[in-house]
Amino acid sequence: MNPRIPIAQPSFLGNEKRYVTDALESGWISSIGSYIDRFEKEFAAFHGVKHAVATHNGTIALHLALAATGIGPGDEVIVPDLTFIATSNSVRYCNATPVLTDVNPEDWNISPEMIRKAITPRTKAVIPVHLYGNPAHMAEIMKIAREYSLLVIEDCAEAPGAFTDGKMVGTFGHISCFSFFGNKIITTGEGGMCLTDDDRLAGNMRILRDHGMNRNKKYWYDQLGFNYRMTNMQAAVGLAQLEQLENLLAERDEILAIYKEKLSANDGFIFQETNANRNVNWMVTLRLKGFSFETREKVRQHLDARGIDSRPVFYPIHLMPFYQETMFHPASLVNSLAIAREGISLPTFIGLKEHQIGYIVSTLIEACENYR
Repeated sequence: MNPRIPIAQPSFLGNEKRYVTDALESGWISSIGSYIDRFEKEFAAFHGVKHAVATHNGTIALHLALAATGIGPGDEVIVPDLTFIATSNSVRYCNATPVLTDVNPEDWNISPEMIRKAITPRTKAVIPVHLYGNPAHMAEIMKIAREYSLLVIEDCAEAPGAFTDGKMVGTFGHISCFSFFGNKIITTGEGGMCLTDDDRLAGNMRILRDHGMNRNKKYWYDQLGFNYRMTNMQAAVGLAQLEQLENLLAERDEILAIYKEKLSANDGFIFQETNANRNVNWMVTLRLKGFSFETREKVRQHLDARGIDSRPVFYPIHLMPFYQETMFHPASLVNSLAIAREGISLPTFIGLKEHQIGYIVSTLIEACENYR
C-alpha cells in the first residue's frame, strides 16, 4: 500500500538541528538568547526594513501590531472576507470592529474598490492579505491609505519572499505580520514576526509582547501587556529555515508548475491569477469550476479514500455564526463565497515527487468527473 500523501509537512534540510542543539547547550531556551537576536536581525535585513519583532505565533503578530498602533473600541478595520479567521479575530481581540469586504474574482485578494466603499469616519486601518502567497494590489491599497490616513497592517503569513509593484511584500504597510506555523513556507513550529520601519511602533511592540514591562525599570509595568515572546529554540529553527528560503521557494515553484502543466488540458480547473512580480506557492490551490460546497467535499472524500490529503479553501468569515453581525450583507460578498465554494488545496511540500503529483492530478480529475 502506498504511503498517504499529506497536505503539507515541514522540511528540515539545513542547520536546524545544529542551531537547536546549540541553543539547548547554551541554557538559553526561553525568550532570551542569541538566536532571537539573530533571527530578528536577519529577517529584517532580508526584507530591507529596520525592525523585526519575533512573536510566539502569527495570530499574536497580528494582535500585537494592532495593539501597538492603538486600535481599540469604536474603531473599524477593513479585512477581506476570504482569509484565515485569525486576520479578523485579531481585530476583535482589540474590541474593534472588523469590516468584511469582498475579494477580486481573479487573484482572490482584497479588492481596492471594495476598500473604498467600506471606508467610514470610524475606519482606522486595513489588513490586506496576500492569500496563498499571491500578493494583493499594494500600490493601489497604499494610495487609498494615504488618501484617508489609514494604517496598513500587511498579513504576509502565506507569502514570505513574494514581490509586487517592485517591492517585497511586508515592506509596504506600517507593520507587516508573518506566520511560521508548521505548514508555512518557513516554520518554527509555532511562531510569528512583525516588521516595521517605525521606531515608535517597534518599541511599542517590544514592550507589549513582554507583559508591558518598562524597558528601563525591571518588573515595573506602565500598561497592560501580553506574554507574546518567541523562544530561543524556535528562533534557532527559524534562522536555519530563513537561510534556505530562496531554495524552498524555487522548489515550490517547480511543484506548482508541474500541477499546472498536468491540469492544463482541462478547463474545469481555475488557478489564481496574478499581476505580481513574483507570487510564491504556499499551497497549490484551485477552483473546481461549477462545484458547490457539497460536491467539493465529495471530491475531497474521494481523494481521502485514495490516500491523498486536501483542504477546503477558507470559508468566508461572514458565514461564521459569531460574525453574523457583519456590516455587509452576504450579497456584497459574492466573490469570496464563490471561491470558497469551489476551492480546494492540494498537497504542497518540499520533497513532493512528480509521480505523486501525477497520481494526485489523475485522482482529482476522476473525482471531478464523478461528481460534476
